[in-house]
Amino acid sequence: MSKENDQVLINLLQSEWDLLQAAVSTLQLSIEKCQAIGKKENYSFEELESFDSLTSKFNRTSDIFTQKVMRTVWMLLHEPFVPFIDIVNKAEKMSMLRSADGVIAIRDMRNQIAHETSPDLSGIASYMSTRQSTTFANLTLTNEYIPEAIRDLVPEVIELTSQLIENIEDCRNFLLMRNWITKI
Repeated sequence: MSKENDQVLINLLQSEWDLLQAAVSTLQLSIEKCQAIGKKENYSFEELESFDSLTSKFNRTSDIFTQKVMRTVWMLLHEPFVPFIDIVNKAEKMSMLRSADGVIAIRDMRNQIAHETSPDLSGIASYMSTRQSTTFANLTLTNEYIPEAIRDLVPEVIELTSQLIENIEDCRNFLLMRNWITKI
């Protein structure tokens, strides 16, 4: 690959890195909000939206990191494209990642969230059809309206976010040493 092509990739990497930093910031805000909610029998509609937002932001952040940033870095390293597991194992050996196993667990969680089925919300529709107002302030939903798997995944998503951020930080250091991104 030519030096000119490398510069195009470095510019792309910087854009992806900026996007990743913004995603990490909003993910951290969602984590704080969900930690404040805690675990309980019933959740309000707004609390359920916070859980949904958290899992969506986790998926988005992990996708930006693994599908954009890491792939672009791989191209800059002039490495052949191989299965994801091989990329993260080699990246760990190169000190680009703290833990290949951690990134694989993050990717597995991302896939698990993405493949969860939507809950049956017919009860909400029925409830709302009997009300004059469309406000959700007084609506309390039982656990049947949030898939049990998602409810159980929120603590693990919070834990895996710490690993995600640690791996992003190690990647940041790797990229800074090569002058491929500017300090942020």
